[in-house]
This record gives sequence, C-alpha cells and structure tokens, in this order.
Amino acid sequence: GVGKTTLIQKVTQALKSSGIPIDGFYTEEVREGGRRTGFDVVTLSGKRGPLSRVSSDSSTSRREYRVGQYVVDLVSFEQLVLPMLRNANHGGDAEKKLCVIDEVGKMELFSQAFIQAVRQTLAGSGTVVLGTIPVPKGKPLALVEEIRSRKDVKVFNVS
Repeated sequence: GVGKTTLIQKVTQALKSSGIPIDGFYTEEVREGGRRTGFDVVTLSGKRGPLSRVSSDSSTSRREYRVGQYVVDLVSFEQLVLPMLRNANHGGDAEKKLCVIDEVGKMELFSQAFIQAVRQTLAGSGTVVLGTIPVPKGKPLALVEEIRSRKDVKVFNVS
C-alpha cells in the first residue's frame, strides 16, 4: 500500500512512450463496495486474470494456497505470467528487453514454476528486470532474499 505498483505503472508508461521494448505484469487491487476483495494479474499486453480473492469460507478441504483471508488462484496466475516470462528469456542478445515483475511476493511464490522462471529471467543476459519485492517482515521469503542479495540488483525503498 505504499505505491510500488503505481510507481511501476508510471515507469512502464514512460518507457513504452520512449519506444523501449517492455513486457511483464503487475498486480492490481480488486475492490467491491469500497473494500478490497482480491488482486488481479495484469500483463503489459493487456490480459487480466485473478491472482487471489477473499475466501467465502474458512474450510480448506481441497488444496488451497492462502495468504491471510485471500485464496490464491495459482492456475490463473501461471497461465498469464509464465508464457510472458518464458518469452522474455528467449530474446536474442541483440535485443535487450525490459521485463516488469510486480511482484515477487508471498502469493506469487506458491508457484514453483514462477520461482524457476524468475531465476531464469534474472540469469539471462538479454533481459533487464524492473520488479518489486516486499519489505522483510516475519519469516524471510527465500527467493526475495536471494534477489535482494544479488550483486547485480539495485534495491530502492519506496515509502
């Protein structure tokens, strides 16, 4: 709630209007009647789908991925994000690409395929990543700390 996604959206618009090739995704709050009911994934190519929604009940009968009151829709998230990340990894070195990943957080990290794709994207020489990670609180998130401690990563605190 400090403005990470808003900052990402403004930077993305500025880069796009400069003609820089850019792809990626951001997460956006979904509100109904003034209260937050979940988050959507929005790709920079304009596709949108649910990342999570408030759970209607407290039963966890089937395999559910939960963060607080939210149930994560892993299938929807992976269908939108994984093809885009794989595509970012397959550009030739001649075309430097910019890839937006907003965010690498608790909900997204339920996906092992996403973790793998983020690592591959960061390892690729042809891609610059503009991403967001949460401030550490509670139990550290392995991939987030891995990203934070990389020598080739510059972290800016948004407040």
